[in-house]
Amino acid sequence: MNRRRNLAISAAAAALSGVLIYCIHELQLRQIELQETVRVVASVRFIPAGERLTGDMLAMKAIPKASFMPGMVTDMDAVIGMETVVPLGRDEPVLNWKLDRFRLLPRRGESTFQIPKEYILSVANGLRAGDKAMIYVSGESVESGRLFPEPVTVAAVKTSANQEIDDLQHTGLVSRASGDYEQLYLARRDANGAIDAVNLNLTEEQWLRIDNLCRNGNAKLVIAYVPDAYERAALGAGEGEVKAS
Repeated sequence: MNRRRNLAISAAAAALSGVLIYCIHELQLRQIELQETVRVVASVRFIPAGERLTGDMLAMKAIPKASFMPGMVTDMDAVIGMETVVPLGRDEPVLNWKLDRFRLLPRRGESTFQIPKEYILSVANGLRAGDKAMIYVSGESVESGRLFPEPVTVAAVKTSANQEIDDLQHTGLVSRASGDYEQLYLARRDANGAIDAVNLNLTEEQWLRIDNLCRNGNAKLVIAYVPDAYERAALGAGEGEVKAS
């Protein structure tokens, strides 16, 4: 009787020891997991909605691996140039859904202006809504050159029938959003009409500068299409900065 009781006690002790060892093992694994970190992109200051992200606004931040959430950005280069849809707090990890690269609405401090046809000397045929455009000025009474140091956002490109110019089968915006840059290239070639009107997102200062230069007919604008770094890289054109003479 005592022997059977001793065997039962030994078996129970062995089982309890096994459970204890398993629990310790799980706790150790959990502790290791908590100690592991992952580097994510975070804002270095408060960033209002509508701001375009630049390198000096962001930094890499180490957070516990257990705190990592789906949608957190781990590649800073992937979000440079994107715009904030909602404000970002200081040291806040950046989430994909809080950013947008292809917003056609004007940013803070901008408005959408339709450029009068008599102000325009030429427009690049491949220009589409959502593109970046470099604005140049040309005329007998002015020195030809780049009007603004940075490209502006194209809000709309219309035909004379007020129809958005695009490939009706594969729109440029859909191709860009899905990362299909080859189809985006084809969409620029297969347009449904000639460009008659261009809407640009400009600040008040930019619009007044254009109006003062062009309203007397002494100067006209040349609107050039500028591919972004992602499109250049996808099409094998390189990652370098666009240079204009």
